Amino acid sequence: MRTATTPKEDTISNTDIDLSALEDLDVPIPVNIDFECGDQVVYPHHGAGVVMKKEMRKMFGAEREYLTIKILHNDMTVMVPCENAGLAGLRRIIDEDMVKKVLAVLRDDLSEMPKNWNRRFKHNRDKIKTGDIYELSEVVRNLAIREHEKGLSTGEKQMYTRAKKILASELMYALEKSEEESEVYLDDLLTTSAASKIPESAAK
Repeated sequence: MRTATTPKEDTISNTDIDLSALEDLDVPIPVNIDFECGDQVVYPHHGAGVVMKKEMRKMFGAEREYLTIKILHNDMTVMVPCENAGLAGLRRIIDEDMVKKVLAVLRDDLSEMPKNWNRRFKHNRDKIKTGDIYELSEVVRNLAIREHEKGLSTGEKQMYTRAKKILASELMYALEKSEEESEVYLDDLLTTSAASKIPESAAK
């Protein structure tokens, strides 16, 4: 049961997505989308939520139109200028076809990652920062497999937990599940998939 907490707030004033990471990973640069109240959206660094308000506000010395987004899984309210929404990584929830592709990525084999811990951490962090659902899914899958094979360092465990939360929050809306159901669904999928790959990996 969710305990009552004071909602956290975050205001985005500039580009929040890592454009250099997008270019390095050959991910398309996002474009602005016209969002409206009630839209289910994803903000890459916090997860999925709902647009609660669209209004003119004066902040940082200028009056602009802002979206107020309620992020469910971490009780956070995010404010994003409409003109910067695309560059902040804001996008709509994935559709049914994209869900199938995401699940395929999660069930796929481990992809190549740097062996050095620091480089591997940066590599995965850059993927998450792109805001791309497939890059995020690949990080979650790779860390799940590595956790089952060798275990994760404290830093990677924190990254894995956070990345799973973000991904589960989107699947919650896309699959029309509750927050708990979505997290259980994702954990079960990752556990089953990772476990099936251990004998093959261990044999190498």
